[in-house]
Amino acid sequence: MKIHEYQAKELLQKFKAPTPAGGVAETPREARQVAETLEQGPFVVKAQIHAGGRGKGGGIKTAATPDEVEAVAGQIIGMTLVTPQTGPEGRLVQKVLVEQAQDIAQELYLGIVVDRSLARPVIMMSKAGGMDIEEVAATTPELIIKEVVDPALGLMPFQARNLAFGVELDPALLRPAVGFIQSLYRLFVALDCSLAEINPLVLTKDGRLLALDAKLNLDDNALFRHHDLAALDDPDEMDPLEHEAKKHHLNYIRLSGNVGAMVNGAGLAMATMDLIKAAGAEPANFLDVGGGASAEMVANGFRIILSDPRVKGVLINIFGGILRCDRLAEGVIQAVREVQVQVPVIVRLEGTNVEEGRRLLNDSGLTFTVAADMQDAARKVAALVA
Repeated sequence: MKIHEYQAKELLQKFKAPTPAGGVAETPREARQVAETLEQGPFVVKAQIHAGGRGKGGGIKTAATPDEVEAVAGQIIGMTLVTPQTGPEGRLVQKVLVEQAQDIAQELYLGIVVDRSLARPVIMMSKAGGMDIEEVAATTPELIIKEVVDPALGLMPFQARNLAFGVELDPALLRPAVGFIQSLYRLFVALDCSLAEINPLVLTKDGRLLALDAKLNLDDNALFRHHDLAALDDPDEMDPLEHEAKKHHLNYIRLSGNVGAMVNGAGLAMATMDLIKAAGAEPANFLDVGGGASAEMVANGFRIILSDPRVKGVLINIFGGILRCDRLAEGVIQAVREVQVQVPVIVRLEGTNVEEGRRLLNDSGLTFTVAADMQDAARKVAALVA
């Protein structure tokens, strides 16, 4: 689960990691009021969306006075911000973060992720922080210092010192740098993060280390331990169909094609999308209904697929194991009867109770095209949507 920058900074403050003074606003007037509570200008007004590269897209602007803050906030709030991470459709800005501008001496990068190949958290730090850290990683990876953390031992003090020395910080900054790294790691573990990124971590000219930007991703699978954090989710930042699927506990990701796919199992779903592309068509979604899906969940998934106006055909590819073929057929029949389906539906069933599932489809009085195998299903749906 992604959260906004202002929410991430509120969590950083709870773990004693310093951030600039500021506040969030939903209107230009509120932005002015936030600026008036700060000691002095200049100020920075930052669009709050779940995507990076906001500065390049015009979503971060400076202002000298509270009056200018109000004017700049009026330009940003309500804009559709397009960045390299939003895609061409962009994101609607509904909030801004107003902060005191900082007199920056140096920009650093600090991040923590889980390295799946090592099954351990990895802390990364670089003296080349800022907007183009991805380019740094691609062209000069030696500038990124890494420390692998043993979860049983936790972050050791010498590892934090290695990072601070590795980015060539002044020895006088060793103690605050180590403290900041330790605070971020405590947050990462305590909140079950999948990503904690400070870019840039700035050194101000008066010798302070501040999280000028902050990005936290929380592990959805751990939110049952953090009901307060679950409330930080912003549905407005999600695709409406993905948000609807989440309410029904379905794994759905919207794509750009015109073939809707319903599959049980992530691996089978990936293989199905590959076959759709190989047949000359493009998948409109990834939808894994899961091994233990009920007929109601299948029906909800089918309705979500058909809610996408780009879908010109639906491919249902099910291997009946835990999810029996007859249960799937019941869900599909239920959904087709409730929704006015005006696109072709291709069904490929194999596995437990497959004959009963096919009988239910054939006796339903509804029109389905039954495929012999996966490749046949992909070819048929591609031909129908062409």
